[in-house]
Amino acid sequence: MSQRPRLEVAEVVRSYGQAYRERYTPSPAQSRVLRAVVQCRTGALGGHVQECDHCGERQISYNSCRNRHCPKCQGSQTAQWLEAQQPHLLPVPYFHVVFTLPQLLAPVALQNPKVVYGLLFQAASRTLLEVAANPRHLGATIGFLAVLHTWGQTLTHHPHLHCVVPAGGLASDGSRWVASSPHFFLPVRVLSRLFRGKFLAQLRQHFEDGQLQFHGSMEPLAHPSGFLRLVSEARSTEWVVYAKAPFGGPATVLKYLARYTHRVAISNHRLQAMEEGRVSLRYKDYARGRRPRTLHLEATEFIRRFLLHALPKGFVRIRRYGLMANVQRERKLAWCRELLEGRKHERPLEDGSTEITPYEPGGVRCPSCKEGILRRVKGPIPWAALRPRPPPVWVTS
Repeated sequence: MSQRPRLEVAEVVRSYGQAYRERYTPSPAQSRVLRAVVQCRTGALGGHVQECDHCGERQISYNSCRNRHCPKCQGSQTAQWLEAQQPHLLPVPYFHVVFTLPQLLAPVALQNPKVVYGLLFQAASRTLLEVAANPRHLGATIGFLAVLHTWGQTLTHHPHLHCVVPAGGLASDGSRWVASSPHFFLPVRVLSRLFRGKFLAQLRQHFEDGQLQFHGSMEPLAHPSGFLRLVSEARSTEWVVYAKAPFGGPATVLKYLARYTHRVAISNHRLQAMEEGRVSLRYKDYARGRRPRTLHLEATEFIRRFLLHALPKGFVRIRRYGLMANVQRERKLAWCRELLEGRKHERPLEDGSTEITPYEPGGVRCPSCKEGILRRVKGPIPWAALRPRPPPVWVTS
């Protein structure tokens, strides 16, 4: 098991959450995230006793908040999710394609997250499917997984979509597997232009239907003339679509997915210190060859940036398309495997292949002996018996 981080996001929120609320007005979704992060794995949510099935060690385990933005709750959820994905992977190389929303439109997404992020999924997925189906390019029906990320390394707002795509697809008549070039998938310039056109057309349609809202400094965009100027400027901007070099088969793909599917805006291990109202965090400077650097932020600014990435309630941030869409997915993927010469489906997840918390049904690895699994031996513990640290007053408001 990895060593517990010295500083956690929860501690920053406990110490400076009230100061943040005095300075900003969080949305209901952001308020839920603040409450969840502070209460996660504390007596406030109750707990239970676990016993190691190898050494007999017993300990109280506090319940998790299970909020998808919480840095503490992603390890076991990632492991379970990845295990469920094994049957959906094909024994072929995979490409990684990234669609990025231009910074010009990022403020529109902040005020209309459900609409704009939904359009990002819609425009990117239709672009990939349409270009891949074109006989001038691949000429096949493809399938892929898309994951929304809204952050950059310094917690700034940077909406983009990660798409993991098999290197090929099913011919239009379903008679054969059409493999792409081992070094090239689809032309990124074509993807970029089509993605831009589809997104802006749908954004304009939503504006005309009255589904976009603008407040504060963005209120001029509520008028047609202001909005059309924004669309015109966005159309003259180059949109970034990036296709990374192909990587290995299913085992490599699953390890790769573990880095993206359940990642949150920042992990606790990136936090270095909290001193005199400032938070220090590590980040990679991609503009300078991924050089490691340290960023110092006021605690309230850190919380503000962290909450920029709170998604609307119920919004689905992991979606499947084409051959991997839920409708008839099992049948289509089984047919693809048959066409791929009956090669055995490689087991994607091998012991030690991913850096995630070991997961077993009923518990996690024992921190004492490192061999056994912690199993629940008693029912829920009464809240009062856990003697929890009293939460800040603003958490219960």
